[in-house]
Amino acid sequence: MAKKFAEHKNLNLTDVNNEVLALWKEKDVFHKSIDEKEGCPQFVFFEGPPSANGHPGIHHVLGRTIKDTFLRYKTMKGYQVKRKAGWDTHGLPVELSVEKSLGITKEDIGKKISVDEYNDACRKNVMMYTDEWTQLTDKMGYFVDFEHPYITYDIKYIESLWWLLKQLYNKGLLYKGYTIQPYSPAAGTGLSSHELNQPGCYRDVKDTVVTAQFEVTDEDPLGIGTELPLYFLAWTTTPWTLPSNTALCVGPKIDYVAVKGNNPYSGEEAVYILAESLLNSYFQPTKDEEGNEIPVETVWKGKGTDLVGIHYRQLMPWVKPCALEGDKVVEKEAEAFRVIPGDYVTTEDGTGIVHIAPTFGADDAKVAKDAGIPSLFIIDKAGDTRPMVDFQGKYFVKDDMNEEFVKTCVNESYWKHSGDYVKNAYDPKYNVDGKYDEKAAQKDMDLNVVICLEMKAEGSAFKIEKHVHNYPHCWRTDKPVLYYPLDSWFIRSTAKKERMFELNQTINWHPESTGSGRFGKWLENLNDWNLSRSRYWGTPLPIWRNRDTKEEICIGSLEELYNEIEKSVTAGVMESNPLKDKGFVPGDMSQENYDKIDIHRPYVDYIKLVGKNGSVLTRELDLIDVWFDSGAMPYAQIHYPFENKEALDSRSVYPADFIAEGVDQTRGWFFTLHAIATMVFDSVAYKNVISNGLVLDKNGVKMSKRLGNVINPFDCIAKYGTDPVRWYMVTNSSPWDNLSFDPDGVKEVTSSFFIKLHQAYSFFTLYANVDGFDYSDADVPFEERPDFDRWLLSELNTLVKDVDKYLSDYDVTPAGRLIQSFVVDKLSNWYIRLNKKRFWGGGMTQDKLSAYQTLYTCLDTLARLVAPISPFYADRLFLDLNAATGKDSAESVHLAEFPKADETKIDTELEHAMQVAMQVTSMVLSLRKKVKIPVIQALQMISIPATNAEMRKCVERMASVILAETNVKELTFIESGAGILVKKVKCNFRTMGKKFGKLMKDVNAAVMAMTQEQIAELEANGSVNLNVADTVALIEREDVEIISEDIPGWTIAQEGTITVALDINITPELREEGLSRLVIKRIQAIRKDSGFEITDRIVVTIEEKPELAGVINHFGEHISAQVLANEITLGDATEGIESELGDFNAKILVVKA
Repeated sequence: MAKKFAEHKNLNLTDVNNEVLALWKEKDVFHKSIDEKEGCPQFVFFEGPPSANGHPGIHHVLGRTIKDTFLRYKTMKGYQVKRKAGWDTHGLPVELSVEKSLGITKEDIGKKISVDEYNDACRKNVMMYTDEWTQLTDKMGYFVDFEHPYITYDIKYIESLWWLLKQLYNKGLLYKGYTIQPYSPAAGTGLSSHELNQPGCYRDVKDTVVTAQFEVTDEDPLGIGTELPLYFLAWTTTPWTLPSNTALCVGPKIDYVAVKGNNPYSGEEAVYILAESLLNSYFQPTKDEEGNEIPVETVWKGKGTDLVGIHYRQLMPWVKPCALEGDKVVEKEAEAFRVIPGDYVTTEDGTGIVHIAPTFGADDAKVAKDAGIPSLFIIDKAGDTRPMVDFQGKYFVKDDMNEEFVKTCVNESYWKHSGDYVKNAYDPKYNVDGKYDEKAAQKDMDLNVVICLEMKAEGSAFKIEKHVHNYPHCWRTDKPVLYYPLDSWFIRSTAKKERMFELNQTINWHPESTGSGRFGKWLENLNDWNLSRSRYWGTPLPIWRNRDTKEEICIGSLEELYNEIEKSVTAGVMESNPLKDKGFVPGDMSQENYDKIDIHRPYVDYIKLVGKNGSVLTRELDLIDVWFDSGAMPYAQIHYPFENKEALDSRSVYPADFIAEGVDQTRGWFFTLHAIATMVFDSVAYKNVISNGLVLDKNGVKMSKRLGNVINPFDCIAKYGTDPVRWYMVTNSSPWDNLSFDPDGVKEVTSSFFIKLHQAYSFFTLYANVDGFDYSDADVPFEERPDFDRWLLSELNTLVKDVDKYLSDYDVTPAGRLIQSFVVDKLSNWYIRLNKKRFWGGGMTQDKLSAYQTLYTCLDTLARLVAPISPFYADRLFLDLNAATGKDSAESVHLAEFPKADETKIDTELEHAMQVAMQVTSMVLSLRKKVKIPVIQALQMISIPATNAEMRKCVERMASVILAETNVKELTFIESGAGILVKKVKCNFRTMGKKFGKLMKDVNAAVMAMTQEQIAELEANGSVNLNVADTVALIEREDVEIISEDIPGWTIAQEGTITVALDINITPELREEGLSRLVIKRIQAIRKDSGFEITDRIVVTIEEKPELAGVINHFGEHISAQVLANEITLGDATEGIESELGDFNAKILVVKA
């Protein structure tokens, strides 16, 4: 006996999730999907490593759905796809989390807690939520290897990073520099430019800004002969930097003026210098006693070059400019406080004169250096020069300063604000227990306001105001950054930026605009990469250096480090080799050997090396940017070049064929992958990339706990199941567009797509199990199958062809939408609905066998097409089908082949004909709805004007389909309306007005007067010539709207080139036929409600009603055949069920025969 197909009464996608997931684990489907493809072509994928010290979110479901879709697709296409998971375990996310949990700051490390203890806490913290990540990955069906992940804190991983850094060092691409860099006081480290350009880092903030007046000290430098004080006006958004001012900068080609005016606060009369174009922003004409306007008095005009070299008084003489010469502090005041030129000065805002504080801005530092202007430094206890603000974001305190410096250069006025934080965001009192009280910080007066008010009181402020400007914030702490002079190690990425740009041109970006725009423009304006991080938990920079002699060595492997330590031991610099002491053996690549040692801080800091001349080299204390860790994963995840060298060098595991992450990685992981690959290997790191958008709430608002609009991914999957979540995410919008996630949309996907697909399977199994269909018979030859079957198989193969094309081009959204449209519109709402009768009753004729085989093929193919996107239900469908037929022995659809389009079965003419039939049917059904005649009521005739031979051919071929679906008796073609259709033409004045101009009025009159023959000519040929005001006007089809008017007894509809007329006259015979259909419908409902099997024969008695006599007399046999009735009569149906039959009721009694 044939195996029966599994029947499922209800569809619960969450249960399907759990059942199929258990089956995958039982059969080890994931590993088999890789192992069974051994020897097949490789499809290389790189997984971007998440940090497991944070919870996974709904956006991770989107990212992983995109990745999993293409990896499953490529597996089914015959590729071996290895998928190694990874964990990003170093850097600020981990350290800040640990500091918050321990209630400490960076300054406490090494004091309240040892570096060793701190790093041990980081090591534990970083894997805090691995169970959540693993569970989500399982539940959402993401196939990835969590058993052998790469972990960035692993010693093997770090060794590969060191090797890469050594390559950069040897190429001259790794250097030490002292430059102005973005620095995060809240995080306690410098930041790279790509970190500063993460989405959302630049934010609009409202700050207190000031226009300060700097008093000129040179005697009458402009030759204006006034005894009034002379001031430069300079504007700044950071008043806290004014104590560090050492120069003013003007644009050499900008026009400047000196005008008489009064300070708005003190009333002091003086002469003020500013850009001419900005004069009205500061000075307005006044009026005399009689109301006459007195213009602003201009006493001088000139270019910026005329102002260069003029000296001014130090605005806030807190600290004198100085320098260290040997061990001596030397004043540099004479070289400071003068006007210098700068091409970057603009007149977009401010005064056209820029206040220069060289220690707090890269542009400031450059123009000051070019002009020989000294910076205003603090000298600390170690004898190093530092900006006036320390690394915590506060003005230096006395205890941290060099004593001689304090005596020589610090004035008493400084101590008033010593220890004050320049921004409230940095102040510990607003950051209790690691929680930032932003409201309190914003409410309280910050130092900028205090300084401005002090300036106002002493008369050095000309204008104080609130100003909204764009300011950078730290990507991890969400707090403002400062610009500091930092001693940092840099990667000279600018040296390779042209090559990076060239190689980027070869990468297939989705969307392309990100590759050429956001990423491409970033490469064009690339800066050197600040690699240094002044933190504790991360990959140590492998450079040992002597501060005095500048001799240095870059270590590229543990074996090299081991050997260098041996030299230090021999030279007496170290007592023993800590690697040897731990039992580490160079060259032994076993994990056990590497697990014996740790080269994180503080252990690596204890190692001293010896230079060629015998000098002692100590490690540069910096860690490296955590983005270098993740960008190096193609090599470090396989411990290249110490292991797997041949595999990578032969390009069998590199570069990646495909990667995908969020848009925020454009200047993060995407960039560091590309930069390292270019600079070390002169190669791309990836060939195809999807940069997916953000996941917002249903209103398009960013999700946040504060707003209460965060979607919990576990709850969402538990409620709806993974399949509809995944399907919704990739079909609702393109992955690279922002997704406004609406749970109701997920629910809609279940009802509109998955339930439709499930109903198609349930319909199939209902009848296949009755008939014992098991696909053991030979296929009915394709050419012998009915049009309907050949149409569905043609559409199916077209679908396979199109879906394969889209997925091969990494464009999942149209692929998913095509599948859904096929299931809903073509399979469920058309094929099954119109072919139900072929599955009912009787023996297994060739027609029925063809229907079964066609529907089975369709369902099996759909299971394979759906599998990459929604893997659970697809596998259930595939296994249910093949368990009964054995046609495919694969243990899972994910171990089966992706469908291949059979071009010989694609019949575009048949597809077009059926599409016309669907359109005509839709139009007729719309007409029925318009006049409120239900489909169950038969009508006599559809008439269609034969304006197009091709269209007529399509309609004639599908006439039986159209008539059956619309319940109409006849379909006829008429020539030019034949008196049934009356058409009118309306002009489109917007387009025709431009074409005909003054003639338009006459053209409109001619168009309105067109005969039916002229309208027919216009429809047939696409244009018609009309005589208008002694000229010929060419009227084209796209210029006008053709409207069909109803006539008595008919109703008319028009879509494009197709017009349909429906005869709506209902004769007594038609009414009886309609009533017979209604009787059939009511009896079928009673059968179902009574729990009868579909094969049960019945006897039907209907209450006698005058309206039913003719129905039973003329249609009794037809009704009996449809409902499997042995007998149907009018009589006593007292025990029957009251049933509505149009405009009257009758009882219907149904019993088993």
